[in-house]
Amino acid sequence: MEINCPFDELYAAEISALLKPPPLPQVQEYFDQLLESRQCRGITVKHGGENGKGVYANIDYKEGELVLRDDMLFGSQHSSNKIDCLVCSFCFRFIGSVELQIGRRMFFQDLGIHPHHGCNAEMLSDLSNTQRASDSSDDEDIPYSGSYDNIETCGSSSTGEIMPLSKKTIESLMDGELILPCSEKFPFPPVVACSGDCKEAYYCSKRCADADWNSFHSLLCTGERSEASSREALLGFIKHANETNDIFLLAAKAVSFTILRYRRLTGARLNQQASPYISNNCDLSLLLEAWKPISVGHKKRWWECVALPEDVASSEECAFRMQIKDLAFESLQLLRAAIFAKECAPLFSLEIYGHIIGMFELNNLDLVVASPVEDYFLYIDDLPSYKKEEAEKVTKPILDALGEEYSANCEGSAFFPLQSCMNHSCLPNAKAFKRDEV
Repeated sequence: MEINCPFDELYAAEISALLKPPPLPQVQEYFDQLLESRQCRGITVKHGGENGKGVYANIDYKEGELVLRDDMLFGSQHSSNKIDCLVCSFCFRFIGSVELQIGRRMFFQDLGIHPHHGCNAEMLSDLSNTQRASDSSDDEDIPYSGSYDNIETCGSSSTGEIMPLSKKTIESLMDGELILPCSEKFPFPPVVACSGDCKEAYYCSKRCADADWNSFHSLLCTGERSEASSREALLGFIKHANETNDIFLLAAKAVSFTILRYRRLTGARLNQQASPYISNNCDLSLLLEAWKPISVGHKKRWWECVALPEDVASSEECAFRMQIKDLAFESLQLLRAAIFAKECAPLFSLEIYGHIIGMFELNNLDLVVASPVEDYFLYIDDLPSYKKEEAEKVTKPILDALGEEYSANCEGSAFFPLQSCMNHSCLPNAKAFKRDEV
C-alpha cells in the first residue's frame, strides 16, 4: 500500500527548493568558511566532476601528520550503549567518576540488563534519580570514605561465574561514598544536569549544556522546561526510536536544529524592522538559510539508499524498502505530534525526513570514545607489586563482578560536514580517528 504524506503535496514547492543542490559558489563559500574556522591548512573542498565534491590536498603531508580536524554537526550515543557508560550528551566525554561509571553498570547488571542488550527511557530515568545524588556543577572532590570495608559480594564462587556486588557496595560507588584506590589519577568532568530538568541528558559542563539546549535539546527535552509542543508525544517518539532504529533520534536533532536556527534568524530580522510583525507562515528564504548546513550534504531517500541486509533475498527487496519507508513515516508522525512548528512545516514532510536520514546513512561515521575505566584498571595492574596487592583487595572483587566486558566505549553515530565530503577509496591515504585530548 502506497504511503500518502499530505505534507509532501501541500509543501511540494518548498520541499523542492530545500532539496535542490545549492549553487556551487554558495557551497564553496560554506566549506571555505568551515576550513578557516577549523584552521585546516593545505586542503580544500571542491567539485570534481562525476564524483561530486571532494577534499583535496594542495601540499604534501608526511606520514602520520594531521590533515584536518572536524567538529560534528550532529551526533548521538546509541540507545543500547547508554547502559554501558554515562557521557556528555553534547561532546560525549565520560563524566562523573570512575566509581560512578562502574556503579551504574553494576546497577543495570543487578537488574539483569547486560551491556548491548538495550534499555528504554523509563529504566534510564529511574537510574537518574540515584545519579543526581552525585551530580555537581562544580569541581569539588567527592568526600573520601577512608575505608573499603563495605565492599561486599553476594556470595562466592570457584567456577569463574560473575559474582555480583552487594546493593550496598553499588550504591556506595554511585553516590560517592566509596572512593577507589588511585581513582584520583583519572579525574572526570562533573555531571551537570539538563537545564530543562529531564532525566535523559547529562553534560560535562554548563557550556555543553547550554550549547545543546540552544542547538537541539530545548525542543527534544522531556523535562518540565521543554519547549516541545507535547512532551507525551515526544516520549512516544523516543520510545519508538529506541525500539526500532535510533537513527530517528539523530534525524530529530537535524529537524530541531533547523527550527531553532530559523527562529533565531526570524528574531534577528524582526529586531531590524521598525514595525515587527510575527507570522506563523513559512518564510522560505529564512528556512533555506537555516537549512544551509544540511543542504550541502549529499543525500538520498533513506529507503532507497540503505543497504539490503544479507538475510533479505533480492526477491524481497521491494517489500523490504517499503517496510523501511513505513517505519520512517511512523517515526515522522510521532515527531510531528511532539515538536511541530507551523512556520517550518515543510521539514515535517516524509520527503525531507527521508532525505535527512538518507544523508546520515550515506555519510555518518561511527562515534567511538574510549572508556577511561579500562585505563584505570590497567593502571592498577601496572602498579608495583606491593601497591598492586593492596589496591586489588578493593578492585579485584569489582573487576570480577564486572566480568570480561569490564569496560565499554561510548558508541554512537555522527555526521561531520568536512569528512562527509571525502569520497571512498579502496586504497585510502588517510583515516578518521579520535585523538586522545580534551
